[in-house]
Amino acid sequence: MEEKRLKYYKMHHDLEEQIHRGELRAGDRVPSENQLAAAYQVSRQTVRKALQILQDEGYVYAEHGRGTFCCDRAHHVGASHNIAVITTYLSDYIFPRVIQGIDQVLQENGYSILLKNTRNSRTMEAKCLEEMMLKDIDGLIIEPSKSQIFCKHMQLYQMLDERKIPYVFIQAAHPQMQGKPHILMDDCRGGYLVTKYLLDTGHKSIVGVFKADDTQGQLRHKGYVQALQEAGIPYDPDKVVWFYTEDRKTHPYEKMRQMAEKRNLFYFDAVVSYNDQIALEVIRAAEDAGLSVPEDFSVTGYDNSYLASTGKVPLTTVTHPQEELGRMAAEMLLTIIRDKAAEESGRQILIEPELVVRESVKKR
Repeated sequence: MEEKRLKYYKMHHDLEEQIHRGELRAGDRVPSENQLAAAYQVSRQTVRKALQILQDEGYVYAEHGRGTFCCDRAHHVGASHNIAVITTYLSDYIFPRVIQGIDQVLQENGYSILLKNTRNSRTMEAKCLEEMMLKDIDGLIIEPSKSQIFCKHMQLYQMLDERKIPYVFIQAAHPQMQGKPHILMDDCRGGYLVTKYLLDTGHKSIVGVFKADDTQGQLRHKGYVQALQEAGIPYDPDKVVWFYTEDRKTHPYEKMRQMAEKRNLFYFDAVVSYNDQIALEVIRAAEDAGLSVPEDFSVTGYDNSYLASTGKVPLTTVTHPQEELGRMAAEMLLTIIRDKAAEESGRQILIEPELVVRESVKKR
């Protein structure tokens, strides 16, 4: 099925390219269904689907009994001023503000957004990429799904490269694509900052709660480990709670409640949380176990979202300049669109995090 889809997209792309290069001119007959089916080793039904999309896009038109012919596509050779934005979650507490930043720059430059949501599913990411390749777009901004896991749809990114459609990664980049243009938070530094602050305020036994299937979680964990090592505190894997996309709403709370209820046997005085949402779950687990934050133990978040300042216990956290990240991503992509050499230079930007101190940490 995957191989058939790739042949279908290749057929669509090849015909589109022949039109753009002038190999198929206005009025020229497109190869017949039988010819295309034989050339790409697909069914005539698959050929009809590809031709129908080309027809919907205005590249070709069909005449009953005569065949399919090329339209005058002069107006399509050039910028469409459409930018696709593929994100993991639309309702996520961070991404609406990232989109605001992207949209601000695009509107100022006469571009429109085509927005897609993967729900942090690699299968959905592949489907979104496939769908966007059938649309008239000038570029993409992509937040990769489960970015720590090896990407299995590299061929789709290769097809974007072949079509010379530029793209910029935000928040993370797939392991095989670290050299592609991207704008990321320095998450290792962020994990280090919150852990060092806890150490500097007298905490000695620090639990970490991190997301295992994205790069941000792994890098924040790396910063946590670095700070502990600098302080001469041995790394204890039993003090690290790992969770995944699928269990993010249950496992952090359940594990932290168990640890809080057994705190007399498994002592800890602080928790470094993957983000502000998880920090609130840690606080809820503490309260349900009869403990309080920061009196019994301190908690830190990450992202400095609205949750950090509006909860019952204001969170010590790490800044995440969401709108600025969105603006930077849009500006980088537009620079690449205007100057292809900018993409070849492999631009990568790391945003420096800053610590925000609030009441969820108490000196020990």
